[in-house]
Amino acid sequence: MTQPQITVGILSGKEIEFSFPVKFSSSVGTKISGTQKVIYQDGKIHWQGKEYDELSFIPPQNAHAFFELKDVTIGINFHWERKEVQKFKGELKIIIEGEQLTAINVISIEEYLTSVISSEMSATASLELLKAHAVISRSWLLNKLRVENGELRVTLQPDSAAHSQLSILNSQFIKWYDHEAHRNFDVCADDHCQRYQGITRASTPQAIEAVSATRGEVLMYKGAICDARFSKCCGGAFEEFQNCWENVKHPYLIRQRDSKTEKQLPDLTIEAEADKWIRTSPVAFCNTQDKKILSQVLNNYDQETADFYRWKVSYSQQELSTLIHQRSGVDFGQILDLIPIERGTSGRLVRLKIVGTLRTLIIGKELEIRRTLSTSHLYSSAFVVDKEYEEKGHKEDKIPSRFILTGAGWGHGVGLCQIGAAVMGEQGYKYEEILSHYYPGSTLEKQYQ
Repeated sequence: MTQPQITVGILSGKEIEFSFPVKFSSSVGTKISGTQKVIYQDGKIHWQGKEYDELSFIPPQNAHAFFELKDVTIGINFHWERKEVQKFKGELKIIIEGEQLTAINVISIEEYLTSVISSEMSATASLELLKAHAVISRSWLLNKLRVENGELRVTLQPDSAAHSQLSILNSQFIKWYDHEAHRNFDVCADDHCQRYQGITRASTPQAIEAVSATRGEVLMYKGAICDARFSKCCGGAFEEFQNCWENVKHPYLIRQRDSKTEKQLPDLTIEAEADKWIRTSPVAFCNTQDKKILSQVLNNYDQETADFYRWKVSYSQQELSTLIHQRSGVDFGQILDLIPIERGTSGRLVRLKIVGTLRTLIIGKELEIRRTLSTSHLYSSAFVVDKEYEEKGHKEDKIPSRFILTGAGWGHGVGLCQIGAAVMGEQGYKYEEILSHYYPGSTLEKQYQ
């Protein structure tokens, strides 16, 4: 197998503005440079006074050639969402999707990874952490694409990102979000797939070294490439795949404590154990306040927050009832209680019962819970709830005036824990050891030279 090329969807809109600092060759045979604008109108791409169904712009054979895209949104629906001008190597394709245009970057997989590692991780990260990340990003990608006649083909299910199972009878709304099946390109450029910003931020020498040192390497389990998931901070215990996405157990994504010294992990699916675990601060690789280590994993816009291992969020009755109504589209009236129904192996809630004065509903899985209880995403679904009441008297008769969520970790907690892996790197663990800690039973294998 040779090194594959992949297509990355960068942004969509009725109009897309881009520029070429040097001459690119267009698919219509012209050489162009400078600022360009394409507009969607009546099912066609309008560019330089003509109509097209698809356009592509190919860079000159020059290692330094790049193009710029204006108004790229990063952190879509996350708390750090913002727009910026971004730079990309490789080819630019403009296609029509629905009633708008999409800009696609065609790039080699190793160059894509160099950018992803630079975007996902900070320049200060240790080389071993970056190597581990290069392997899991490559594994995740090649697991999503399968090889056919030496070319990559997308194997994602052609349905949408949200798989839901809705049973009104049991008053349950259970939904999970997996990486969207993009029909016209392999992956998107935002956190829903992997954060890709081209060469907007200089690729760090360490990222370049980490990708080339692990070139073609992926994680394997029993002959198949691993679905190598990762999140910011597991909160001290690994979550299992089936508790966040479809009900499939992956033997290399299993419950375990994020520690080599403390092996014991309480059964966090039991409410009392989860409560104790979340309210305390157990020993774990990711239990760190070390700014030097945190800055390896967190870009500036992630560092707007500092408490990842354990955190607190507080809502007044008015805030919570309005928020849940807005986010779920369901009017619960005033919120009487948030009751844990089912937890996963890391203490993350898989199902949560929302009890309101007007109705009661059980929601899940973890991302649906996080989306419902925050204007963007709650850090994680590993939380316990305390209620406060205004006046004295029987709690049974009262409506809580405030809800306090005490939580653990950031993200889904499945697979590699970025903060834990950063600590392991600092402590001198090699990337192979980091990978075998977070993906037990997996092996490393080179897919191409």
